[in-house]
Amino acid sequence: MCGRYASTKNPALLAAEFDAVDGTEGDAPSPDYNVAPTKQVLAVVERHPRDDEGEPDPDVVERSIRVMRWGLVPHWAKDLSGAAKMINARAESVLDKPAYRDSAAKRRCLIPADGWYEWQPGEGRKQPYFINPGDGSSLAMAGIWSVWWQQDGDERKPIITCAVLTTDAIGEMTQVHHRMPLVLPRDRWHDWLNPDSTDPKALLTPDLDLVNSLELRPVSMKVNSIKNNDPSLMERVSLTEDQAPEPTLFELK
Repeated sequence: MCGRYASTKNPALLAAEFDAVDGTEGDAPSPDYNVAPTKQVLAVVERHPRDDEGEPDPDVVERSIRVMRWGLVPHWAKDLSGAAKMINARAESVLDKPAYRDSAAKRRCLIPADGWYEWQPGEGRKQPYFINPGDGSSLAMAGIWSVWWQQDGDERKPIITCAVLTTDAIGEMTQVHHRMPLVLPRDRWHDWLNPDSTDPKALLTPDLDLVNSLELRPVSMKVNSIKNNDPSLMERVSLTEDQAPEPTLFELK
């Protein structure tokens, strides 16, 4: 699953990394080392630009960095109260569940992250890990988004919300948890974002090479509290002997 992650790059840096334009209009959230549900986050989308009458140009596609609220709210929801429970959508059922299927077909995004946090089950306290590329590049977590309209006096205000897709853990990730975000390699970015494609089924399988290239870094228990939010949360800590995980097959060779 994905319940916390880090996103510290500004829109300009992400625009360069994802070959996009900055569409945040100055509303981008500050660097966040402990992103929690319902916070404002950055996402990458591809859309056909619209003219003054609201008509999309079918011949032009623009990739941009946008601001969204983490926790998907379907357009038909009565209010925002269920958002915190819909931060993740299972890749196995995202094309079928009523709350997600329309977004999966028409409104897909990438959610950039420095890495995500996961807690390894065990006796007593759970050890948090920070899963990241290790080279400073961003992860591209597959996401979906939706528009919910909030009545504000006589006006209606659009609230853009999103969810991270998750899948069964594979490779080294199985050491930490049985679920993980669906992270997409660069060669899948265009197909995932393509606004003219309505069937992403072939893209919902995780890439083993990408997953096994990620670093699993034990980090401080401070990340357990959303009140803590600074770079030290991503720093490696030493595990005591009774905290250390069982060696993997790779380490036993």
